[in-house]
Amino acid sequence: MTTLFLIIHGLLAVGLIGAITHQVVALWRSEPAAGDTFFARLVNVRAGSYTNAVVLLYFADFILGATIYAAYRVEVRPYLDDLRDFVSAGTFETKEHLATLGLGLLPAYWLFWKVPSFAAYTTERKYITLLLAFFVWWNFLIGHIVNNVHGLPE
Repeated sequence: MTTLFLIIHGLLAVGLIGAITHQVVALWRSEPAAGDTFFARLVNVRAGSYTNAVVLLYFADFILGATIYAAYRVEVRPYLDDLRDFVSAGTFETKEHLATLGLGLLPAYWLFWKVPSFAAYTTERKYITLLLAFFVWWNFLIGHIVNNVHGLPE
């Protein structure tokens, strides 16, 4: 069951990466791109249209990751300690902290995108979205690297 949850967790993470990355690229463009190229289609979207998807995917992925966490803590972490692989264990600890910080950041992220009175805060919106994107990418990469070191038991 843990393996199934891990696969679903990874699939949700890929969807989250796609949504947040697309939003960041569209948000940081200097001007709309001309033509019908891949890049033009990538940046010529309404960046705010991804907000609800990012919030829902982040929350669902966080809950699923918390469900898998017990197996990691009991099976994988002692294995990493026995190998004296403190780099992998420490970076995964950072992943845990950034995931929790990102969860706490979600209400502010949603407010800056969805509440009309916050529409004037474009700089704040850019940086809060970029920070959340950094958390998402860090957690995705570190989670997969540590999983490749040992993986989860059946």
